[in-house]
Amino acid sequence: MTDPREIEAAIEAALFVTSQPIRRRKLLEVFGSRDREAAQEALERVLERYQAHANRGVVVEEVASGLRLVTRPELHGYLRELFEITGQNRLSMAALETLAIVAYRQPITGPEIQELRGVSPSGVLRTLLERRLIRIAGRKLVVGKPFLYATTREFLIHFGLESIEDLPPLEEFEETFGPMASAEADVLPFEESPSSPDQVAEKPPQPGVATEPAAETVAATEAEVSKTP
Repeated sequence: MTDPREIEAAIEAALFVTSQPIRRRKLLEVFGSRDREAAQEALERVLERYQAHANRGVVVEEVASGLRLVTRPELHGYLRELFEITGQNRLSMAALETLAIVAYRQPITGPEIQELRGVSPSGVLRTLLERRLIRIAGRKLVVGKPFLYATTREFLIHFGLESIEDLPPLEEFEETFGPMASAEADVLPFEESPSSPDQVAEKPPQPGVATEPAAETVAATEAEVSKTP
């Protein structure tokens, strides 16, 4: 039987290196059947050690039905300063505004986003697709059949949400992730987008479940979203 301290260390290392939240069952499958019970106990010790109230820089968070190591929310101010100093890549304000529109109005088309923002979202949508924060969720049955966009599981992970229903009020989103343009504030509050069969060509998957668009689909998106209804 493997030393329990080694199992505990292995669990801690696994949580550190995984870029996506990992389900408990998958994490325990790393260990053989003889060590499974010891691994379960070791996992509970790791979770206790990295509780949110512990005096540590990182904690274990359960998000999108999985576990991951994240920084403590109280330290985000320091990390923001670090990103400012190091100039690490992050979403532009235009990308953040577009992502907020998709999140609160999904499913939504490129032309509808353009109508709300007043500028073509083509380049921004491509960036968000490449980062897998949004996905193509079908086509709307209107002139031109534009793509419908919705958020992905990666979006949930990025913003620490268990499901799309956990989105904070728009005002809180703005305060946390940056101020939106004043014009956006009037149009962003959530309202149900039409999704009846006569309006949507393909029923979009459940919001928050990522589907990776093919390269040719992403390329076609730029041309599609530049059209007007």
